[in-house]
Amino acid sequence: MKILLVHNFYGSTSPSGENAVVVAERDLLRAAGHEVSEFFVYSDWIREGGVGRLLWTGMLAPWNPFARSRLRRRIREDAPDVVHIHNVFPLLSPAVFSAADARGPAVVSTLHNYRTLCAAGLLLRRGKPCDECVGRKSALPAIRHGCYKDSRVMTLPVAAGISLHRRLLTYDKHVDAHIALTEFQKQQLVRGGLPAHKIHVKPNWCAADAQPLPWNQREPKVVFVGRVSAEKGVDNLLEAWRRWGAEAPKLEVIGDGPDLERLRTSANGELSGKVTFTGRMSQQEAHASLSRARLMVLPSVWPEGLPLVLREAFAFGVPVAASRLGALEELVEKPGGGRCFNAGDPQHLLQTVAQLWSDQTALERMGHRAFSEHQTRFNSTEALAGLERIYRWAMEARRRRW
Repeated sequence: MKILLVHNFYGSTSPSGENAVVVAERDLLRAAGHEVSEFFVYSDWIREGGVGRLLWTGMLAPWNPFARSRLRRRIREDAPDVVHIHNVFPLLSPAVFSAADARGPAVVSTLHNYRTLCAAGLLLRRGKPCDECVGRKSALPAIRHGCYKDSRVMTLPVAAGISLHRRLLTYDKHVDAHIALTEFQKQQLVRGGLPAHKIHVKPNWCAADAQPLPWNQREPKVVFVGRVSAEKGVDNLLEAWRRWGAEAPKLEVIGDGPDLERLRTSANGELSGKVTFTGRMSQQEAHASLSRARLMVLPSVWPEGLPLVLREAFAFGVPVAASRLGALEELVEKPGGGRCFNAGDPQHLLQTVAQLWSDQTALERMGHRAFSEHQTRFNSTEALAGLERIYRWAMEARRRRW
């Protein structure tokens, strides 16, 4: 197959699971013999251009005719069988979904978050889950609350884009197949108005295939891996460690983000020697540190799709303690690869993790189950087969429609 990948890469200063997934799936498709080309743009362009570029990007966020025109030309030049679109925010805009001619290639979209329905993209407001815009099928609540970056002004173009493309039926008329990461995410997308028959559930894939380290060779530590920001719940994680006190194991916080320096400063004193902030690490370094851990904590306070770090933890046979929110219970507790705690509740987080840590034999068994789940559900063979199946379905749907 000839496949054109489309993606707006997030800024290089912050870790992004979406960016990693796009690169991993590109390499997976190429290794299988597919002809893969790229139409990539980078959000670093905005920061490098100052206020002028920021205003320009905001004006074009609902509909960017220039990006649509460039992609249309590229499609005609490459003549792909499938255009697979990942993130379009903020430089491409949902206008690019209509770039393919009616009788042209099939269009597939991976929905890594909820930005088609939610201005913040997270179903999160003021640190708490919120699905008001989903339930009402309206972006007006987002403007009222200033959901994007806590600013009504910055929320306005994002909300306008949601409303415009809902009215234009963009995600129905111009997309042949959507990829949701979990059943929970699919249910939310259908509630928000996306066509159920076009949504296929396929987990993300990451290239982290390795044999887990034996338990007795691992460090007695717990890790957090990800963006250090409000929606990830790192504040609650540190509060749980404060309450745990002297008996708490070493906690390693791997990643960068807007809250890193604040949390690092707050951890000085009573958490010194217990909590280490590594800052940004290369993927290889992060994988090496994760593989040596005995537990990973995922304390998110928003209903994540399928966090890439969860996949990576399972690949290394590392059990996971995660918030009972969104799809995480389905992903963690159901296969026995870990346990869930109440989201946003440091005391319940502490109780859950302390109980797990007190029985290393049971924790090791959870690690075996996590690795088994990775081998069964998240391996490269399944990932490739899932992509190819959805591509063929979308191509057939496009042919039937025209």
